[in-house]
Amino acid sequence: MEASAASPAHCSLTMKEEDYLESILNISEMKGYAKSRDVSEDLSVSPSSASEMFVKLAKKGLIVHRKYEGVTLTETGRSVAVQVRFRHDVLVEFLKYIGVSDEIADKDACFMEHELHTETIQRIKEFVEKKR
Repeated sequence: MEASAASPAHCSLTMKEEDYLESILNISEMKGYAKSRDVSEDLSVSPSSASEMFVKLAKKGLIVHRKYEGVTLTETGRSVAVQVRFRHDVLVEFLKYIGVSDEIADKDACFMEHELHTETIQRIKEFVEKKR
């Protein structure tokens, strides 16, 4: 968990936009880029929905979208995606620590990562680190 809980850059983004950025980050780390079909499979949405979101994220300066070539994150988009993934990872680890199954921990973390205050995430991170 290399990032911190602070995430002011993503305050104006929707939960869905954050999820797309996190998905693009994860796929890009494996492939070097992400295509709409990759993201649509990851997020269980249609490829056309993914393409529409790519346009929105590109307008916000969070991704570079090259039609037929896929997308890559801008520096700002990467920063936001890393923060979202950090929050997710902290929450999954905490939920698993208290006995929640892997599948449910992942699903619940997906919701919680967007809703919990930065201070709460930081305290959970500290708690989990103390329990290791």
